Amino acid sequence: MKNIYRIESISDFNKLNGVETLHPLVSIIDYSKVDVAFTEHTHYYYGVYAVYLKEFICGELTYGHNKYDYHEGSLVFVSPGQVIKLMLNKSVTKRKGWALMFHPDLIHGTNLGKQINDYHFFSYDISEALHISERERKMVIESFDKISFEINHSIDKHSRKLIVNNIQLLLDYCIRYYDRQFITREQLNLGTLEKFERELNAYFVSEKPKTIGLPSVSYFADIMEFSANYFGDLVKKETGKSAQEYIHLKIIDIAKNRILDTSKTVSEIAYELGFKYPQHFTRMFKNETGFSPNQYRLLN
Repeated sequence: MKNIYRIESISDFNKLNGVETLHPLVSIIDYSKVDVAFTEHTHYYYGVYAVYLKEFICGELTYGHNKYDYHEGSLVFVSPGQVIKLMLNKSVTKRKGWALMFHPDLIHGTNLGKQINDYHFFSYDISEALHISERERKMVIESFDKISFEINHSIDKHSRKLIVNNIQLLLDYCIRYYDRQFITREQLNLGTLEKFERELNAYFVSEKPKTIGLPSVSYFADIMEFSANYFGDLVKKETGKSAQEYIHLKIIDIAKNRILDTSKTVSEIAYELGFKYPQHFTRMFKNETGFSPNQYRLLN
């Protein structure tokens, strides 16, 4: 059985690292000022949001089936409900880096609370961490410093607003940095899109539409060995279309050719493409082309 340490609260996290809890809903740790605490725990359940800036190799981190070695200048994001496996390197007695931990209650009713799901990187796999430049790293540390200042300041009516605003500013910068990372990995991304196109074509010449149904974004993300959110964001950055839109356009393109084969009914074509109900196929086709399948057949 997994030896799980549950981080349900900020005090749980602070206790793990041997630091005092100054605010019940948020914590910042500068690991260069904290001794490495080895525990018997190998897995950590998070009931809070976490942002880690790792600046020194200190252990192997596993999320799902993916492994990730901490590298200098990497940001890792964790959201509530995730379980992280961490195997610490016992030869390391000092760490560098930072950790920001905040409880969902901190952002309830705020703009950040309403927009938190827009920060897709909280759902990326660990292997899809954000690798930042020295200039970007300084910006991140400045944000951590501002949040830390407010945590160490006596709590007043302004504290929550200032802390939340600074967290949101940090996350907005991280969106910019991820956009930059997609650009700098352009050649790798093009290879992924080419593979995506091949897998799409292969899917529709197989029996999978009849047995599995319409393909999902997560189906292709698994093949590419990406998380669904990371894969979707990658496709969006490269094509201007979401991965779901890209799949739908492929379905319509294939459907147009098959509709011209008058030996098959529209219902048969819908079934071959993976639609459970022909009317769903008709609705999608008309939304994309302006014509029903039968109208398109007659026009051509």
